[in-house]
Amino acid sequence: MSEIGEIDEEAAIETLPLDAWHRARGARMVEFAGYHMPIQYDGIMAEHLWTRDSAGLFDVSHMGQLVLSGEGAAEALEALVPGDISALKPGRMRYSLLLADDGGILDDLMITNTGRGLYLVVNGAVKWDDIAHLREHLPDEIEMNLLDDHALLALQGPKAVEALVALGVAPEFADILPVDRLVFMQAGAYLWGDVRLGISRSGYTGEDGFEISVPAEQAEALADALCALETVKPIGLGARDSLRLEAGLPLYGHDLDEAIDPVEGDLSFAISKRRREEGGFPGAARILGHLADGSPRKRVGLSVEGKLPVREGAKLFDGNREVGIVTSGGFAPSVGAPIAMGYVPRGSAAPGTALAAEVRGKRIPVTVAALPFVPHRYVRKTGA
Repeated sequence: MSEIGEIDEEAAIETLPLDAWHRARGARMVEFAGYHMPIQYDGIMAEHLWTRDSAGLFDVSHMGQLVLSGEGAAEALEALVPGDISALKPGRMRYSLLLADDGGILDDLMITNTGRGLYLVVNGAVKWDDIAHLREHLPDEIEMNLLDDHALLALQGPKAVEALVALGVAPEFADILPVDRLVFMQAGAYLWGDVRLGISRSGYTGEDGFEISVPAEQAEALADALCALETVKPIGLGARDSLRLEAGLPLYGHDLDEAIDPVEGDLSFAISKRRREEGGFPGAARILGHLADGSPRKRVGLSVEGKLPVREGAKLFDGNREVGIVTSGGFAPSVGAPIAMGYVPRGSAAPGTALAAEVRGKRIPVTVAALPFVPHRYVRKTGA
């Protein structure tokens, strides 16, 4: 763990703690967010469907793991995001948005109250920008540390919970729930033998699952133990993208950026009730105005006619009038057809609206569809 100081913005492509592990298992590696990342092992479609039916292990160690500590950390962070962070109880987590002064989205992030501070997970592609923004705007008395000595693994799918139970993962403290009794957006400190883990019931696939922060030097042993189970296979970045697309989850830098505010991005749920009433977050006038009156454009799902995928950057048309743009798209294995997400004017955002996407000079019929394409399977209550 290192306290944030000077940032090397010209760093070369980095390797994950599990780089050799991925290569030994036959992963095809690509550059993503400044890291060599595994895009696939056995094929994107097979890995996608395996995760839907069993459990997939994703390496998301490129993402930034930050800890904020010091008196008033939650209140200080609230000045930069639209969520009610000060009301977040220990062991609870919240999806939120780091906002620019005009309300544009600098990043989307997860915030967990660990009981000893705030644990943040930010996107790998912009983590150094996020760190610089936080350091500039947080009071000096708030300490910020980057967990650069930790890996981050995501175990996703309906059999993820039985895999963690099989490993004998146990609560570190008496007030922490057993891992199989966590529900969506709960987290705690756990032990795997004598290895300390931070585990949350969360993820970005739309499936039930967990994210596991593990010391980097123990990551390979944990990955080996999980993948030794017949229910778990390593899954690459390609399937993670198709899973999150089916789940209607936006990817920063593609579906979200500084020009888009939370209402336009269909992320109004991230603006907590108290903050809607009180304001006090960056871009509040613009965002609250869009909440009250509607935003000029909106992120929507798009069902695609035929088999030709509609990719990011494709223009959207209503008749001969260009009305929007596709921000994510591809073949959806669980749907059995191409799908996409993009931005259209408010008047064209109703499900069922017929539009067309321009692909290689041809107009492909698309229809605005409700999100998600595949229902989320988060566990919101357990039997215990």
